[in-house]
Amino acid sequence: MQRVAQDWLVLELTHNSGTALGITTGLQFLPMLASMWGGAVADRYPKRTILMLTQAAMGGLALILGLLALTGVVQIWQVYLLAFGLGMVTVIDNPTRQAFAVEMVGRDGMANAIALNSAVFNLARIAGPAVAGLVIAAVGTPAAFLINAASYAAVIIGLKLMRPDELLQVEHVGRSPGQLREALAYVRARPQLWMTMVLIFFVATFGMNFQVTNPLMSRAVFHAGAGAFGLASTMFAVGALGGALIAARRSRPTMRLLFAMSFAFSVLEICTGLMPYFWTFLVALVPTGLTLITFTTAANSSTQLGTTAEMRGRVMGLYMLVFLGGTPLGSPLAGWVAEVFGPRMVLISGGLISLAATVAVGLVLAHRDGIRARSYLRPVRLARQLVA
Repeated sequence: MQRVAQDWLVLELTHNSGTALGITTGLQFLPMLASMWGGAVADRYPKRTILMLTQAAMGGLALILGLLALTGVVQIWQVYLLAFGLGMVTVIDNPTRQAFAVEMVGRDGMANAIALNSAVFNLARIAGPAVAGLVIAAVGTPAAFLINAASYAAVIIGLKLMRPDELLQVEHVGRSPGQLREALAYVRARPQLWMTMVLIFFVATFGMNFQVTNPLMSRAVFHAGAGAFGLASTMFAVGALGGALIAARRSRPTMRLLFAMSFAFSVLEICTGLMPYFWTFLVALVPTGLTLITFTTAANSSTQLGTTAEMRGRVMGLYMLVFLGGTPLGSPLAGWVAEVFGPRMVLISGGLISLAATVAVGLVLAHRDGIRARSYLRPVRLARQLVA
């Protein structure tokens, strides 16, 4: 609800400016460049306590934006500032939340837990945008912010009700110099980790700009209202939920699965950008969301399963850096492309760049494994992986 309301508020304040929308998203994700520092914090202190603090801060920021919008004094610079503040809190919250999964379920259940968490998250993404669209249409944008602010109380209560003695807590890492360099060396020595991160960087930075394209396609291309914008977000989330459930079936994802899902997503994103009607655009968002979330969930699971407990916070900080750190570049660039060449070109160019990166990583994998590249690049094999 927060994302839909924030995007809609920016478009209202700036008269449908794609650049302003991209700047807002970019500012929110700019602090992700410090994600490794956030991961170091997660390794040093109790993760449950950190999460209660970060969730309280997020709720406070949502409340401030809601009150500004409610009183009618909100200005675009205030939205920029609060989006940046949310990003600062997220720097610590994201790697902590990712690394906290293993403390709840243990290493053996981690892959399923990550996938099921993604399924729950995307189930919320189905309901949230749809409700936000209805709330905005019925009573205005401020109500969506205020509802979101109140929802953080449930998260904090849930964390408080956990029994700490039943958590599988790992030993905290003491503060010492060179911890971030240690994490970089750890990843560099493991090809599966750094190749996964290279692939996720290009897909996330240039292909995952739906927070910019969905509102622009709905409003500027198909001339739909807030309710229809919420529907577009919901259709994408329906596919994402399916992708998360597919990922939950696999105990440990392989590099071939990651490659196949990245390839399929790239092609589907290009097709989505070419859809001539709003209803065909909505339909195309479902398989696009499915392949994207299958890919990102598998990448997350593979990264965590390939990392030791004492390094997990810092490695996940690096993962979040490559996953979200490119957004300050990708989102403003997507907004600029939308204004100059049209919103469709954001999807088409993002799919082409993701496809090129996927092929490049496939060739590197083929060279590393000493096999013919066509075994990675054969479309039939990719289709089989997708169906499986």
